[in-house]
Amino acid sequence: MAEPKDTYQTLAGPASSEFRDRGSKFLGYVSPAYSEEDWKGQLEQVRKEHPKARHHCYAFRLGLDQNNFRANDDGEPSGTAGRPILGQIDSFGLTYTMAIVVRYFGGTLLGTSGLINAYREATALALSQAQIINRTVEEVYRLSFDYTLMGNVMSSIEGLKLNMTGQHFEETAAVDLAIRRSEVKGTLLRLKAAIGELYLEEVEEETSIPGLEIEWRKTI
Repeated sequence: MAEPKDTYQTLAGPASSEFRDRGSKFLGYVSPAYSEEDWKGQLEQVRKEHPKARHHCYAFRLGLDQNNFRANDDGEPSGTAGRPILGQIDSFGLTYTMAIVVRYFGGTLLGTSGLINAYREATALALSQAQIINRTVEEVYRLSFDYTLMGNVMSSIEGLKLNMTGQHFEETAAVDLAIRRSEVKGTLLRLKAAIGELYLEEVEEETSIPGLEIEWRKTI
């Protein structure tokens, strides 16, 4: 059975560009985006920066399954803006990426092919200015445990060289661990075995360790 996909390419940060054609000015803005809140916030910011622009066209792709995307022409003829923008995100092999192209109309109609080329070029120029990075998908799990297990938990985390991203010490103790998606199953089994002082062969996914609860929190 194939391991779940857990690597992808995105942008390290924002970048921008400018492209001109027959008097019209196209300003490209690209940036990483990981949620609806992200892309809506970025779009709103660009609209505030360019309130007099004729069009604020955009596209984004989120997630690893290629199914979460949008392409918006913002008043341009259908298919002449959003799709070319999205096409460049895909051409660069990116996800979790937002691209916006602002157009200031220069008085000359560009026609369908001219618009497609302008929105494509503005996006490509901005993406070429950005730093593209490879990222690994990690799943964050919270381990909640009785204080009597503190020594076992901490020594197990250290022994397995796990990435602890948070600690919470109240009535019960808890720590957050970030685990590479493709390694989650095996890591959690080894962790249970270490904390419960069991042989790995004795541990299954359903195995519970007294005083220990493991809960998935989020994907990062």
